[in-house]
Amino acid sequence: MARKPDRPLRKGWTTGACATAAARAAYGALLTGKFSDPVTITLPRGETPRFALARKRLADGFAEAAIVKDAGDDPDVTHGAVIQARVELGKAGGGVEFRAGPGVGTATLPGLPIAVGEPAINPAPRAMMRAVIGEIAAENDAPGDVIITLSVDGGEALAEKTWNPRLGIVGGLSILGTTGIVVPYSCSAWIHSIHSGIDVARASGFDHVAGSTGKTSEAAVKAHYHLPDPALLDMGDFAGGLLKYLRRNPLPRLTIAGGFAKLTKLAQGHLDLHSSRSQVDFDDLAAMVHGLGASADLIGETRGANTANQVLELARQAGLPLADLVARRARETALATLAGETRCDVLVIARDGGIIGRADG
Repeated sequence: MARKPDRPLRKGWTTGACATAAARAAYGALLTGKFSDPVTITLPRGETPRFALARKRLADGFAEAAIVKDAGDDPDVTHGAVIQARVELGKAGGGVEFRAGPGVGTATLPGLPIAVGEPAINPAPRAMMRAVIGEIAAENDAPGDVIITLSVDGGEALAEKTWNPRLGIVGGLSILGTTGIVVPYSCSAWIHSIHSGIDVARASGFDHVAGSTGKTSEAAVKAHYHLPDPALLDMGDFAGGLLKYLRRNPLPRLTIAGGFAKLTKLAQGHLDLHSSRSQVDFDDLAAMVHGLGASADLIGETRGANTANQVLELARQAGLPLADLVARRARETALATLAGETRCDVLVIARDGGIIGRADG
């Protein structure tokens, strides 16, 4: 069982909040000649965080400010990244224009909340930045027509650790965040990436997507069905996040692929497969092997087993198709959650990448 933290987990700030604060500081300096440091912004839900500036520069016609992202206690790959906003005056009547600097990606596939060719700055951060530009423009009797160029130090390398390459976002990170706040271990960013992956697959015209619990199962399902990368969804432990979104936004076909232990939990009705939030029920596994004709000794060994894979090996030695039964029951859980017309099949993947169980209806 996962150990509970000995103190409340500390919240952090999204890339969108950091970019907004940097843009506010830069535009303020461009109009007044002085940087606010620290700079305060108001988030969509009313919070007013203050951000210290890591860099600042005022030159002829533009100003730059940078902020180090603090993700709190969340295991975010962008924690510690330096997010910079360069603000320069734009053409009259142009409003706020956004550009991608080094380390910020550009959208190349449809299905994202931003158009193809646009910098990967999501709608909520754009709205926050437009709001602060409008506030400062009103305070200084300025028109508020500006060009904001966002950049992230080392963002292109960091993006390789995210879903961005698969989502068709090239050249760097996305500037994200709806509330401006990172909730530790909320896993909202991962689930958001699953949703975005489904949207991109649909917009690309794919009628078959695959959600996998890990890299080994993803490689197996890709080889088995010859699926292109944009049709592959890194589901991880979030079966519920995948299935519930597909229930609202159906596609014709879904494959779920994963290891025996993870899919056993799905077969037992769990939609969150993380070890801290769901456990394998060995009494239920014992009932499964009993239904397959196991001996009394094997049923007893199953109840007393330490791991699901131990039970799998015992069943294999006894010639019992336990992985197929787990696949069938996992498929039943998935279909009940989908509650729609999406066809679903399940593949159980061994640690060496082989397919050891399947259910396709």
